[in-house]
Amino acid sequence: MASEGLLNKIINGNSLEVLKTLPDNSIDCCITSPPYWGLRDYEHTEQLGSEEHFQTFIDNLCNIFDEVKRVLKPTGTCFVNLGDTYGTGSGGSNTNSPKQLSNEGSLLGRKTAKGYDKCLLMIPERFAIEMVGRGWILRNQIVWHKPNQMPSSATDRFTVDFEKIFFFVKQQKYYFEQQLEKSLWADTDSRSKVKGGVKSNGKSASGEYATSKVAYREDGMRNMRTVWSVNTNGTSDAHFATYPQTLVERMLKAGCPEQGLVIDPFFGSGTTGIYARKSNRNYLGIELNPEYVKIAENRLYKEIGMFL
Repeated sequence: MASEGLLNKIINGNSLEVLKTLPDNSIDCCITSPPYWGLRDYEHTEQLGSEEHFQTFIDNLCNIFDEVKRVLKPTGTCFVNLGDTYGTGSGGSNTNSPKQLSNEGSLLGRKTAKGYDKCLLMIPERFAIEMVGRGWILRNQIVWHKPNQMPSSATDRFTVDFEKIFFFVKQQKYYFEQQLEKSLWADTDSRSKVKGGVKSNGKSASGEYATSKVAYREDGMRNMRTVWSVNTNGTSDAHFATYPQTLVERMLKAGCPEQGLVIDPFFGSGTTGIYARKSNRNYLGIELNPEYVKIAENRLYKEIGMFL
């Protein structure tokens, strides 16, 4: 198939330019966490995230995802983790992202659009709206709740302990494998003991308990919800943009078939690739920074015995 030559590789280059070289309809799934706007002082001023205004960042990011949409199969899925930023008079400040870690104090010295001082900019939501406007179907917005969130120095607002993950698809019919979680509510709520609903007085055709159109399986499991409490993971490598493998696992199992190909256009330290191989999937990573490519290669070797 056309994607055979893309399996389990890291391409060092600009995401947009590399994506343009890939064949149409060749990728099963995209899982990624792009650079956040205003997070740090990038060495290259043309790098994504270093734009003067957040709207330019959103436009540039969506241009990349236009190409992601082209290379995804019609049944493909796309998961994007994106953090928010506060506007200040002298530069951007993110919301306690794990991407920040040791990068405190290196925020970009630029001004946001006039009138946004101290205001949460709602960049993830603006991005999602622009994506829908460009033809994507938004199926879910997932809240990644971080129980071990680092304390914030801010004393005039609440500490932000979550980020958004958006689940997009190209068309109404797409690949998706239902993910289940334990339903503690079904064990404790008396309504869950009613089988098939009050009126039917019996088990529903699906074999699940149901009241008011809420279903519970006999094994106490339920369809996975959209608030995911997952601790952040640190890394000893010189790369601060890591996200937990548990997040990748949930998205990958739901949106990419076994032996399928998942792309991460912002490969970073390689977390998407590591779990792809662990779960019998293939990956294609694109990473601009050659130092991060080396880190990803080393992590892949340590975790799964692969060195590219």
